[in-house]
Amino acid sequence: MIKALVIGVGNMGQSHALALHNDPRVEIVGLVSRTNRAVAPELAEYQRYTDLARAFATRPDLVVIATYTDTHAALAIRALEQGADVFVEKPLAATVAEAEAVVATAVKRGRKLVVGYILRHHPSWQRLISEARNLGGPFVFRMNLNQQSQGTEWEVHKQLMQTTSPLVDCGVHYVDVMCQITDAPPVRVQGIGLRLTDEIATDMYNYGQLQVTFADGSVGWYEAGWGPMMSETAFFVKDVISVNGSVSIVDSDKGASSDIDGHTKVGGLLIHRPSGDVTITLPDEPGHQDLCNAEQAFMLRAISEDLDLARHMEDAVNSLKVCIAADESIRSGRVVTL
Repeated sequence: MIKALVIGVGNMGQSHALALHNDPRVEIVGLVSRTNRAVAPELAEYQRYTDLARAFATRPDLVVIATYTDTHAALAIRALEQGADVFVEKPLAATVAEAEAVVATAVKRGRKLVVGYILRHHPSWQRLISEARNLGGPFVFRMNLNQQSQGTEWEVHKQLMQTTSPLVDCGVHYVDVMCQITDAPPVRVQGIGLRLTDEIATDMYNYGQLQVTFADGSVGWYEAGWGPMMSETAFFVKDVISVNGSVSIVDSDKGASSDIDGHTKVGGLLIHRPSGDVTITLPDEPGHQDLCNAEQAFMLRAISEDLDLARHMEDAVNSLKVCIAADESIRSGRVVTL
């Protein structure tokens, strides 16, 4: 039986906790949060902690970290040093140096480190990546995910933007997809961004776009914006283009931009080649909880089968490097060479 401690019981933390709750191989030894936040009824039976020392005194085998980004590195290193395996939500850390320190600690301690790249566990996104690679590179990537957030969602976004930009928080997912398709290292990044609100307590921008060039000549852009002012026109664009054609997500049944399930939903792919078009329908896609279940199943398999996660950790750092470089470019006005 694997003893698991879940730190953070917001949307993602509770989803991961529910995945572990429903796995007979796992015993949840505690849930950690700064406040006595309400949790799903299935989780009400578990011990709640606000004090980290008391929580870590349970000697967990697995620590799941679903807190704000600026706490990820310290919590992950603490858990790894104590001998636990770690699942940490994306982004791995707030800085590249912190991310590299977490990876170095996992390697040194011989522990498993999995980062929450949820799209890696989605069969439709795996199909998108496979179909794009079949076209052959170099590639052009056109991707975005803008969210017209209001009310509680806007409050969460404002809290996130105390330390983390929309480009970093969301961008690591889609840069990771680009990297999987090209399998070439990113070499150059530039970004633009703008602060469209006075409601953020820091100087953080709430709209940004990055442009990245890869060593094989592939190029791509990603944009992300949060807030009540954001347009919902073309808020979800996912295109991959090469000399031989293109692959696009063409699901027309998207809900509002704030719909979490819609962020991962594909629905259909349009494969375009000069010889003609093919539409691939992808019914019965997994929902958000299904994907969190899959992430935790992978975490447990990594532990039980001693999977080599070296490439997984390297990819997590590389995608973060691109997004952090875009942040640097926005603030400095210069192109950043990696």
